[in-house]
Amino acid sequence: MTTAATPFPSAGRAPAAPPLLLPALLACYLVWGSTYLAIRYALDSFPPFFQMGTRFLTAGGLLMGLMLWRRAPLPTARQWRNALVVGALMLGGGMGLTASAEVHIGSGLVAAFIAVIPILTCGWGLLFGRRPHRLEFAGMAVGLAGVLWLVRGASFSAAPAGLACIAGAALAWSLGSVLATTKLPLAPGPMGFASEMSCGGAVLMLVSLAMGEQFAWPAQPAALAAWAYLVVFGSLVAFSAYLYLLANASAAVATSYAFVNPVIALALGVFIGKEAVSRGEWLACGVIFIGVFLILRGKTASAPR
Repeated sequence: MTTAATPFPSAGRAPAAPPLLLPALLACYLVWGSTYLAIRYALDSFPPFFQMGTRFLTAGGLLMGLMLWRRAPLPTARQWRNALVVGALMLGGGMGLTASAEVHIGSGLVAAFIAVIPILTCGWGLLFGRRPHRLEFAGMAVGLAGVLWLVRGASFSAAPAGLACIAGAALAWSLGSVLATTKLPLAPGPMGFASEMSCGGAVLMLVSLAMGEQFAWPAQPAALAAWAYLVVFGSLVAFSAYLYLLANASAAVATSYAFVNPVIALALGVFIGKEAVSRGEWLACGVIFIGVFLILRGKTASAPR
């Protein structure tokens, strides 16, 4: 879009980056990297699906209330349907199963497994007719080798239920991300974020009810503080930032958090959470990161110029 002051873009000048690109990237990198440890602390009082359901219902309700106060239009019936499907996948499956995995596996290793999301996103893209770049194929192969190495380690081998949960979470989140940017667009702006969090939170609460989860009250202070951090920063700030990136940046940029988050989460898990990570698991994580790096380079190389 041009302005009156600059009716035509200058020849040879690169298009300006979206104004919130850097803050959105920092939110996804730093805040999301720390939410894995926060989820683990919140589990002391908040069971997995109840924790995620109350988190997203609260965040979605606050954001929607703010948007209605600003007289933003509500989503259409079709946009509500899209929010329900995408929210059920990304939040109901993605976040609910991630929290469930942390019952069995350390937060840092859970985050390391989540690094496979760009690999799975490439796989889902094949179903929608997109042929990956050769670097993306190489990255998928390297990343898969790293995942196979990681899950053979002591932490995952001793917790098959945790492995099943985190694998399901990665599949659901990556599919939801692809659908949100192709077949099932949300309402524009923050109202789209609010509708997805509200719908996803409702799905999570239904699952929690069906599973008979029990909330421990009064909650432990550390667990309550972690839950509040997840609502404000993990949901209102970082999740909204991620959806902003999906709408305003390339797929390579939007999914680059998967390369940075595990490093932050592993460091926090080991040095603050006192989680044990073996040498072989560290090496496997490194192989996964190399695969993700190749995928991001491949996406950049195949992007239209």
